[in-house]
Amino acid sequence: MIRTTFHLERKDENTPSNIDKQTIDRFSFDNIAPSVNQIQEHDRIIHDWYRFVLSFPPHLVRYYLKKFRITPDQVVLDPFCGTGTTLVECKKNGIKNVGIETHPMSHFATRVKLDWDIDPKQLIASSVDIAKKTEEDLIKQGIYDQPIPLLGEKTETQVALRSLGKEKSKLLITNSISPLPLHKTLHLLDNLKKHAGSRWYNHQLLALAKALVGSISNLHFGPEVGVRKIKKDAAVIESWLTEVRKMASDLDDGNMKNETETFLYRGDSREIETILNKHRIDAVITSPPYPNEKDYTRTTRLESVILGFIQNMAELRCLKKNFIRSNTRGVYKEDDDDQWILDYQPILNIADEIEKRRIELGKNSGFERQYARVTKLYFGGIKKHLAGLRNILNKGAYLAYVVGDQASYLRVMIRTGEHLAEIAHSLGYETVSIDLFRERIATGTKNFLREEVVVLRWNG
Repeated sequence: MIRTTFHLERKDENTPSNIDKQTIDRFSFDNIAPSVNQIQEHDRIIHDWYRFVLSFPPHLVRYYLKKFRITPDQVVLDPFCGTGTTLVECKKNGIKNVGIETHPMSHFATRVKLDWDIDPKQLIASSVDIAKKTEEDLIKQGIYDQPIPLLGEKTETQVALRSLGKEKSKLLITNSISPLPLHKTLHLLDNLKKHAGSRWYNHQLLALAKALVGSISNLHFGPEVGVRKIKKDAAVIESWLTEVRKMASDLDDGNMKNETETFLYRGDSREIETILNKHRIDAVITSPPYPNEKDYTRTTRLESVILGFIQNMAELRCLKKNFIRSNTRGVYKEDDDDQWILDYQPILNIADEIEKRRIELGKNSGFERQYARVTKLYFGGIKKHLAGLRNILNKGAYLAYVVGDQASYLRVMIRTGEHLAEIAHSLGYETVSIDLFRERIATGTKNFLREEVVVLRWNG
């Protein structure tokens, strides 16, 4: 029998103290080398159709499926499933899975990535027809494969380029996409919509989303989203067809297990008991948002707007209300998740330290005034989620939460994994371990921050 002592490697004024003596005698966890954050080439099948830039790699899911000894008759949940890494990997391995995602673009991407019952030849044939029609339209306009100048440059060849309109354009990062590539994309999208009833329409839409962020737009990810050198033109149709052909190639793989049972819901995982009241869960593998100033809706904003998942600021605001409060751009007056952690002093201490430092530094913007509050709201939302989750877990269920240290709020350190483990402990979960996933360097302080997998067990 292997016994592994759980211990913390760091101690500071905000570090929980009552979980470092727990042991587990089922198996030993090995630390994961930092380099494994890179997706392996053979894992790109299906996963690479569209991936959130901050996704964890598929082999991390396999690692915990193996460690948790998950069998095909058990059910794995990802309550913050993003673009579906856990669900896709479970389906590849014939394991029943359930996912929840609140963002419409990410939810759509996951739904498509789980749909393998598509004839790849028909997907390509339909896409080639749509490409030809779009090319013909653009040639008639006199702009296809020609060095057309941007709006504002007056020449004899200038045409009236289409735009998203003022309201939608306000949602985008400035210069996310240049006028001519946008014009071509909107024409392609119009022709795609004429085939909205086809079995492969959603796959074609997702291929366009992937092409948009990958090669058509001016965006870059590092991991923050930003604008790189602005280009006048892009091979819109060719880029889209390239992504379609990749999908078709993956779908032609005879190893895909289409029969594996999968359930995907769109909703807020703080209300998990209501969403999944018909399910019983044997394991959880997930990565919730981290407490920082990263607005997760910005990373997918371009494709969300162009494909029609977000139409205006009101819809964006409504969407953000369904997220755990992880950044000040998604905090609202009526929020009350902080009530869940009024009895957890370490987070209250961190919030007080952030507010004290804000005052000392004279930081008085509206966002800066919210730093302390969002910290409490975040951990309160996590506790609310974990509390509801207990009611759908089978006894002995294992949970793996990928989270990271943060120092976004005036460089006050937040050891996310340790506090998540302590909060879970207060709700009756057993803390098995906190496994190192990788280390990264904080942009502001150049200090190493740990990304970790908090491993819990529910014993009912």
